[in-house]
Amino acid sequence: MMKKFHIYHINDLHSHFEMWPQIARFVENGRQKHADEGEPSFLFDIGDHIDRFHPISEASYGKKNVQLLNELHFDAATIGNNEGITLPYQALDDLYKEAEFPVILSNLYYRNGERPEWAKPYTIRTLPDGFRIGLVGVTVSYTPFYEKLGWLIQDPFESLKETIPAAAAQSDFLIILSHLGIYDDERLAEEFPELDLILGAHTHHVLETGKWMNSSLLCGAGKYGAYTGYVEVQYDEKARKATKLTASVIPMESAEKSMTYEKKLNKHLEESDTILSHPIAELPDDLEIKWFEDSDFSAFLVRALHEWCGGEAAMVNAGMLLDSLKKGPVTKKDLHRICPHPINPCKVRLKGDQLLEVIRQASTEEMEQLKLKGLGFRGAVMGKMVYEGIEVKQKRMADGKKHVSSVTINGEPVDPEREYVIATVDMFTLGPLYPVIGQSPSKEYFMPEFLRDLLEWALASGSPMKPISY
Repeated sequence: MMKKFHIYHINDLHSHFEMWPQIARFVENGRQKHADEGEPSFLFDIGDHIDRFHPISEASYGKKNVQLLNELHFDAATIGNNEGITLPYQALDDLYKEAEFPVILSNLYYRNGERPEWAKPYTIRTLPDGFRIGLVGVTVSYTPFYEKLGWLIQDPFESLKETIPAAAAQSDFLIILSHLGIYDDERLAEEFPELDLILGAHTHHVLETGKWMNSSLLCGAGKYGAYTGYVEVQYDEKARKATKLTASVIPMESAEKSMTYEKKLNKHLEESDTILSHPIAELPDDLEIKWFEDSDFSAFLVRALHEWCGGEAAMVNAGMLLDSLKKGPVTKKDLHRICPHPINPCKVRLKGDQLLEVIRQASTEEMEQLKLKGLGFRGAVMGKMVYEGIEVKQKRMADGKKHVSSVTINGEPVDPEREYVIATVDMFTLGPLYPVIGQSPSKEYFMPEFLRDLLEWALASGSPMKPISY
């Protein structure tokens, strides 16, 4: 006898709650219809539901995100890098204490090698007729960041060599919740033929009708709640085998809202605003930010970065600060609003000729005007690079463009062969913006502090920063 079950999935919401009431209405209506027809359904989150750019996630360290998943009756979730490496160690370890769903994650461990209680390497769901659905889950292994926070992260493919055979032996249909990205999902399909369905995330890919590779169907539903993914699975009850999989993504922009969930979101936001509105400092004067000129606020930020990290000099782009701060009381909400990025301070070693290459690239109009999306940056434009301990002189050439004419560090010309220790931001080590920084063999990350934590510390007159509470 042929039967069906249904799967709804979202990924990479990044705390963009604009579409959450639509997602809630769509999923609840669909699941009720399946229930009325006697067909089981499941709802999964594939990670990066949390993003601390949003006040709701910042104020609760993601616990309100878990409440939202509970309210909509999610059946399982895995974590993304935003859950894994933008929360302090204890905040992540406590994040799912009130979760009413299992967190499926096979490749994260405590330093002693034990798996956290809240992380299950796999789970089996059995339908009323005995058909068994296996769930495994993995997340991307940003090793240096996890280690700095106090975790051990295993290569996901090595982890799955143990997990998949164990889950497959108990399953008639095997699903992976994969926060690895589309290219690794394709590798999963090649290396693990036991997988029937790969629900993907991380690279924000949209697979409108899925993508078949070998015997696996790959799915992905984009980002920010723009789509909800849906898979219908037909299976042979007697043979205990899936016979047909049909995938789609449904745009949420034109879907109807659930007013109930909109009210819940508003309540969460009000509570979060209250938490973040506690004053942390009093400004005697305005701190003004200008993205393409020298300004007091950008100088304040780079000095705080230099003092926190040490090194011979510091550099950060002015676009990290989204707005000025006005004279008077400053709250956590203010700092979160003007510096929302999940970006950590870091320190790198660069030879003088490499540093000069970075400075020349940073000084171009193209880089200053760059509208960057990703790498943790939540601003509008990169802006001017500002320095502490480094003086850059420029002159305008015949082509009308400004060119770097001289660079000194602490009053001395840059020695191309000498190695310098520079305080900066982790964003510059992660991608293609400044390749020589990314290729530096010596990088020290300061975690779990974000740039706004350094601002709070510096605004409190340089007093020692207290441990982050949550």
